[in-house]
Amino acid sequence: MSENKPLHVSDADFQTTVLDSQAPVLVDFWAAWCGPCRMIAPFVEEIARDYAGKAVVAKMDTDANPQTPMKYGIMGIPTLIIFKGGREVDRIVGAVPKAMIAKKLDGALAK
Repeated sequence: MSENKPLHVSDADFQTTVLDSQAPVLVDFWAAWCGPCRMIAPFVEEIARDYAGKAVVAKMDTDANPQTPMKYGIMGIPTLIIFKGGREVDRIVGAVPKAMIAKKLDGALAK
């Protein structure tokens, strides 16, 4: 279901990797130049390990893949969106503590 590190998704494989997933998917929309994105990157890596087998964790570089962020109205990064059953169920904007990301993901798993 999930690996021990985040998957890298693109506009081309977003449908099959994220929307068609049987498990909830946390997608980190980020860019290399974004300081807050680099701040939360270790948390996203840890979440991928912590939730292996329960949820999929993915990262999308918004510079390389502009279509999907535009479709979901992403105005600032980092933005983390949790998808379940092919639709958005929760969203986090900005750099937040790991505990907040885990709490939102737990909420999606419980639904």
